[in-house]
Parts: sequence; structure tokens; C-alpha cells
Amino acid sequence: MTSLKQFIRAVRSAKTLNDERGVIQKESAAIRASFRDDGLGHNSRRNNVSKLLYLFTLGERTHFGQIECVKLLASPRFADKRLGYLGTMLLLDENQEVLTLVTNSLKNDLNHNNQYIVGLALCTLGNIASAEMARDLYDEVDQLLASQNGYLRRKAALCAIRIIRKVPELQDHYIEKVKPLLQDRNHGVLLCGVTLVIEMCLNMPEAIEQFRPFTSTLTKHLKALTSSGYAPEHDVTGITDPFLQVKILKLLRILGKGDVQVSEQINDMLAQVATNTDSTKNVGNAVLYETVLTILDIEADSSLRVLGVNILGKFLSNKDNNIRYVALNTLMKVVTIEPNAVQRHRNTILDCLRDPDISIRRRALDLSFTLINKDNVRLLIRELLAFLEIADNEFKPNITTQISIAADKFAPSKRWHIDTILRVLKLAGNYVKEGILASFIRLVATTSDLQTYSVQKLYAALKSDITQEGLTLAAAWVIGEYGDLLLRGGNAVEDEEVVKNVKDVDVIDLLSNILRSAYESQVVTEYILTALTKLTTRMTDAAQIERVRRILNENTRSLDVEIQQRAVEYGNLFGFGNDIRSGVLEKMPPPEARTAEDSLMLDSVSSPRPARKTGKATMQSTAVDLLDLMGGDDATPAAAPAQNNMALLADLLGSAPSGPSQPSSNGLLDLVGGSPAPAPTSAKDDILSLFGNLNVSTPPVSSPSPAAVAAPVNELTVYNKNGLLVTFHIERTAGAVVVHSKFKNVEMGNISGLNLQIAVPKSQTIQFQAPLSTTELGPGGEATQAMRVVGSNGPLRLKLRFIYNAGGSPISDQMNWSEPK
Repeated sequence: MTSLKQFIRAVRSAKTLNDERGVIQKESAAIRASFRDDGLGHNSRRNNVSKLLYLFTLGERTHFGQIECVKLLASPRFADKRLGYLGTMLLLDENQEVLTLVTNSLKNDLNHNNQYIVGLALCTLGNIASAEMARDLYDEVDQLLASQNGYLRRKAALCAIRIIRKVPELQDHYIEKVKPLLQDRNHGVLLCGVTLVIEMCLNMPEAIEQFRPFTSTLTKHLKALTSSGYAPEHDVTGITDPFLQVKILKLLRILGKGDVQVSEQINDMLAQVATNTDSTKNVGNAVLYETVLTILDIEADSSLRVLGVNILGKFLSNKDNNIRYVALNTLMKVVTIEPNAVQRHRNTILDCLRDPDISIRRRALDLSFTLINKDNVRLLIRELLAFLEIADNEFKPNITTQISIAADKFAPSKRWHIDTILRVLKLAGNYVKEGILASFIRLVATTSDLQTYSVQKLYAALKSDITQEGLTLAAAWVIGEYGDLLLRGGNAVEDEEVVKNVKDVDVIDLLSNILRSAYESQVVTEYILTALTKLTTRMTDAAQIERVRRILNENTRSLDVEIQQRAVEYGNLFGFGNDIRSGVLEKMPPPEARTAEDSLMLDSVSSPRPARKTGKATMQSTAVDLLDLMGGDDATPAAAPAQNNMALLADLLGSAPSGPSQPSSNGLLDLVGGSPAPAPTSAKDDILSLFGNLNVSTPPVSSPSPAAVAAPVNELTVYNKNGLLVTFHIERTAGAVVVHSKFKNVEMGNISGLNLQIAVPKSQTIQFQAPLSTTELGPGGEATQAMRVVGSNGPLRLKLRFIYNAGGSPISDQMNWSEPK
């Protein structure tokens, strides 16, 4: 095929992919053969390179034609150069070694007397220039910026952008040459000059001061564009050169940011552009949008900011989804600056929640949450709950979390707060996160005057719908804890949804039906078994208490070890009399308000708390999870009976702690959904070890007084495996032992994910004075951690667990360590 047209026609006429592949391979072989012919003429070379460019558009390999492009550059003919530069830009990039051969051709053509050949060289350099080419040719581009030819100045400015991106230190050479471009009357030159200045200001912020004196010049240009009449060479649907307007506005935004004087110079001009630009055309909206961004970035007047927000409000009513999305996205940034102005468009924003476009709904939802305050919380939460009812499943986790946060922060009353969360549980209980349930239970537990109302509402909601797991879990906990209020039949508040005259059999029927339903899961079963066990001390019907015992007995044969163990332990409570069961299952004390300093980290001081898996997966519960349900951190019952109950519980489970009984939050909390572990074999271990060896830490305490006399420091090797060496420096003071642990990587590999967990006997307490300094150890790297043990009169006895990654493999070693005497 001798011509490009014939080749294209042959490719398109191929009926199958194999036919097309055969045509391409045959022609590629012919092109290679012709390139090896030294007597190839200009016309044949151009024809072959044209075919290569077509093959390039088809995604074929064309690297064998790069040298031919370079040969065309050396030709004196303009047609050859034009095709050669086009092939060079497409077939080569800055990483090709052949590109070094192009530098000399570019240098010659940049000094050519034909402006179009110079333009080709500038265009090519601006597209494929490498750092080496930029350093070699920046001087030629610098000279062309001062050319009298507007065509060359325009292309040289664009080429300079590429050069300063590749070699930022060359920017100083162009600063003085670009300033005259900002005063040029040619729109093309001015547009390219403004673009180059924007690039300079972004790359080197200190250059902004050198261009701020041109603010008045840029303002005049912008005023001329907005007030000029019809200009056919620059008109775009009634707007004069919108591309130049947008670029000038962007540069003014950079120059006016953080400068009050410059901002005052452009305030009036921005107001004029905002009011005179036609918003019925998409081109006008582009100019208005850039105007709004400039208003929001500079030190603008409050009235001008309100004008910008109103423009965005108009965008929300536009039929174009792109414009609406841009408006919502921008209002997200404005709401913290001008909240009152954004509030005026609240209804329009809420209307966007019903938009068919999912991206519009998502941005409107995010913006709606930022608008919530104590004055409009009732209105906006009502609208968001209505949206939750029809929202796609992917929105529900975020909506439920945000509504809960807003309700917790701005709730006008406790009852409204409870009703709101209950509505969330009804609509999207399967998407409610664990933290929301913990917060809701905390709310009910601390609001004693609404506990009757809450348990009755939850019972009614669960009776009507058992498909929402979050609702089931919350209702099971509250019914188990405050079942006596439900069975008492009294009403704290008159409400049509509040049930009356609930009998023991009704509650047991409901909970047992859930256990037999298709919505039963491991977590649901655990909660319901706990609730049923608690209800045996709240009910008076002996037949229903016996029924609960049978339900527990049925679950002792469960295939799930967690459920089986829970059922066995709860069932054993029935063999020790009602008094013991009543004492163990008495109501939880009201939780105290949590603070960041009081957070109890039972897993580790340095590691985050793992998320709990729901459904049939194993629930990795720790005491932190249980404390969240209870609402407090390190909460202990204050009354003496609670202490006796813990001694009874320890006795029931086969371990009698030595010494006086001490309260343990773990024992009570396990009754509301913890994960009990096998009983310890040693009577010396505390009740906490009944439920697993956990690393208990309490809030940091003050350092010992200077008067305390320290014993000599000892260094003891505690652990030395897999390249990890751990030593303890023990310092004894009055009434406490301070342990400084040091971790060192003694091998060449890396150690990551380093974590130390510690448990002490019940007669002692451990406080971490400083977290692990680092969890990553390179070869020879070290890390430290300080802790303080209170109550130790003799040698230290610690249970240690080392968790880390060595050689790409996770390692977990557990050991008992005693201090040498």
C-alpha cells in the first residue's frame, strides 16, 4: 500500500481481528524494510512516518520509527519538519535516549528566521523537554520571550512553563522577561503570560511580591473584558474571552491572598464581575465560579462573601448536575467562613438529597451535616431521617453515625435524643456502628427518669421489627437491665407507641422467637442469653424462670464455643439459689462520664482497639468493648455488696481469691456480653485472670517526690529471641517500682509492629508512664517504654506478651517473668 489512505482503508475493511492484525503486521514489515533503504526519498519517508503515527493511534509498537522522525527534523523543508516534530512529540518522551539527538535540531530551529519553524520547535520543547534539554535551551526561550513577534512570545511563554517545572532554579531568568507580557494588549500573549506567572507563583511563593504591583494592570484588563461590547474575535456565547477572564481571576486570587491592600484594590472589580456576568450560559457560570473562589480566598468584605455564597446558591437550582456538584463542593468550604449565609440556602440543599444523581446526593448529605446547630437540629434531623428511610445502603453507615453525633452534640432534650436514636435503629439498625449502640446505652443508663419510657419504646419497636440487628442488640440490653420497669406496667410518659401491661411470658416469647428466627446471629444470641439471665431476677413468674433455664440448657449444645460457654456459666447460676443469682445479676451502676485521660486501654497502651466482628464471625471482645457498653472507664461499684458479689462470682467459677474481695469491672461486664476465658489454675491469680490475661493500665500518676530515695538501677535481660533483645532497668522508690524497658534489634533485619502487653497480680497495679517510643526497629534500632508498679513489696512477678513482626512473619510470645531475688 503506497499511501496512507490506502493503508487506513485496508485496516478498516478488515472483517475480523485476525485480518486486521495481518494487514498491520504486513505493513509494519514493509515500513521496516523501507527504513533500511538508504536511498529513501523525502516523500517516502514522510509517508512511512505518517503510517507510523496512525499505527500509534491504534496502540501498536512504533519505536522503530523514532530515528526516522529525527531525520525529518534535519530536513530543510517545512513539510518534513512539521511531520518530524509531530512524530517526535508522539513517539518520543523525555525518557528516550534518542531525545539527546533532538536537542541540536531544536537549538537550530529556535534560531530559524521562519516564525512557523520556530513555533514548531517551541511546541515540541514544551511537550517533551527533559531537565537536560531545559538547561541547554532555556537561553533561547528567554530571548524569544522578548521577541517583537506576538506569535513567538505566546509559544515561548508556554514553553517556559515546561522548563521551570523541570528545572525550578531557572525561574529567576524569566521573571523580568514575563512582566512585559502582563501589559500586552494581545489577548493570546496576555493569556500565556498570566498562565506563566501563575505557575511561577505556585512554584516559588516568594515571587508573588514581585507581581503584586501589577494588580491594578490586571484589574484594568478584567474591567475592559467585562465592559467591552461585542468582539467577534473573542466572543464566546456573549462573553468576551472567558478563558482570559478566568486566568486573570485566578492570578488575582493568588496575589490577594493574605494581603489586605491588594484585596481592597480588587474588591470592587469582583463585585462588578459577579453582578454583570450572564449566568444563563455555561461560559458565564465558569467565570462566576472563578469569581466566587477568588472572593473566598482573598481578604474580601463580608458583604462580598455573602454575594459569593448567593451565587453558589443560584448554582444549586441549575439543571446542569456538574454546576450543582461544584456548588455543593464549594459550599462545604464556605460553611465555616460564612455559616449564616449558607444557612439561607438550607432548603435548596435539602432538596438536593432527592436528586437522582448519587454524587449530588452524597455531597448534599455531607453539607447538610455541617449546617446542623442547636437552632435547627430538630428540622434538619427530621429531614435527614426522612432521607435515611429511602437512602441507598452505601449511605446508611455514614448517615447513622453523623445523625448520632449531631444528636449527642445539639440535642434539645434527653427524650428527643432517645427518640432520635431509636428512630435511627428502626430505619437502619443493620448499619449502626458499635459506638452508636454504646453511646445510646450510656444515655439510657444515665437518664433514670426516662428508663421506663426507653425500655417500653424499645420493647414495642422490637416487637414490631426484629430484622434490624442494632435495634435487637440495644433492646436486648435495655430489657435485660431494666426489665422490672417494663413488667411493672407504669408509664412515665403518655405515648401511643408505649406499651402497657406487659407480662413475663410476652417478653420471654419475644426473645425466644428471635433466637429461632432467621435474623439470629452469634452476637444477637449472646445479648439475648445475657438478657434472659438477667430477667430471671426481674420476673416473678416461676414458670418463665424455668423456661429461661431450659433455653440456656438448649444452648449448652451450641456448635459455637462462645455461646456454649456462656450458656453453661449462666446455667450454673441457677444451682446456687436466688440470693446469689440476684446479687450477681443486679443492675449496673450509672456510668460516669468518660474523659480522654480516663480511657482504659486493656489491650495495649500503644495499639489501637480492634473492631468487633458481628454476625457469625467470632466477636473479639475485650474489656474496653464492655466498658463502652457500661458507659464508664475503670468503673467499680461503690457499695460493699458489689464487692461480695464479685467474691461469689469468683467462687462460682472455681477460684477463690486470696485476701479481701476487690471489685472487678470485668466480672460484671462479662454478664452483659463479654468473652469469658477458662478459669486459671492458680489460686494466687486475681479475678481479672479468670477472663483472660489482659494488660491493665490506669491513668498516669505523678512522679515520686524528690525526697524518695531510689535504689541502685539494675539491668536485667528479659527476652532475647528472633533478633529482639528486651531488658528491664528497675528503680525502686517509696511504695512503687519504676521499670524502664528497652527494646533493641540485634540482627540485620527489620522489626515492626512492636507491642508489649503486661498483667500483674491483683495486689498490684501497673501504670504506663510513657508509651512505646516507636514500633519500628531497624538494624541496631532501640525503643523505650516506662511503667510504674504500685503495691509490690517483694520481687516483681509479671506476665508478658511480646507481639512483633520479624523477617516478614508475625510473632507472639507469652511468658511469666519474675525478678531475681
